[in-house]
Amino acid sequence: MRILLSNDDGVHSPGLVALYEGLEGFGALEVVAPDRDHSGASNALTLNRPLTVEQHPNGFQSVDGTPTDCVHLAVNGLFDAPFDRVVSGINTHANLGDDIIYSGTVAAATEGRHLGLPAIAVSLVNEGRGHYDTAARVVRLLLENKRALSVGPLSILNVNVPDRPWGELRGIQVTRLGHRERAEGAVPMTCPRGKKRYWIGAAGEGDDAGEGTDFHAVREGYVSITPVHIDMTRYEALSGLQEWVQELDKSAGGGI
Repeated sequence: MRILLSNDDGVHSPGLVALYEGLEGFGALEVVAPDRDHSGASNALTLNRPLTVEQHPNGFQSVDGTPTDCVHLAVNGLFDAPFDRVVSGINTHANLGDDIIYSGTVAAATEGRHLGLPAIAVSLVNEGRGHYDTAARVVRLLLENKRALSVGPLSILNVNVPDRPWGELRGIQVTRLGHRERAEGAVPMTCPRGKKRYWIGAAGEGDDAGEGTDFHAVREGYVSITPVHIDMTRYEALSGLQEWVQELDKSAGGGI
């Protein structure tokens, strides 16, 4: 098996190193990651300039671009041999609920899926203990499962691992995405030159975070695995929207 590893925290992230070390010997591993932290980059592609790729002494490669750039370049140009799957992480913090909209970690995985590869995004629900080794072991366990898994087209697995030693995990739960409360307000500050600047406020706490959600699973000490579908169409709203549009057409005298 040939596996591409990437992330959004940068090529020197401890989570990426732990993931590589945890998967050593399982398959042929290649690492292509951003040259710096790109947390919150979502699915951005760099289209206004060429990208630079740098080889590091440990064999990792970095790109002066986004997580999506990294996976796109790796699959579509940097290597002659094809990959079998993409693993993105280990992110330094959780990617729960609404986080995945912004997450570069999830974006790297979804880019792999866009390019036809099964993909996993994995994050450590970091509480300061830094048990990246536990998260890496979870990924290896998932990859070693002999039973083939199909989550459907344009879908990935979003995995969140509690920040605990392996022996303290309570198990694995298949979950749905929860929902966060509204984010905290922007934080104003003044730069040394007297200009007003703003920090984006912290993410809200779990709002829809009850049993069955990813929030609940990790809070109870379980690994959360959520199948995420990239098709964002709200199918349940199609019929109502169609009726609404038809009313618009009538009110315009059929001129639309």
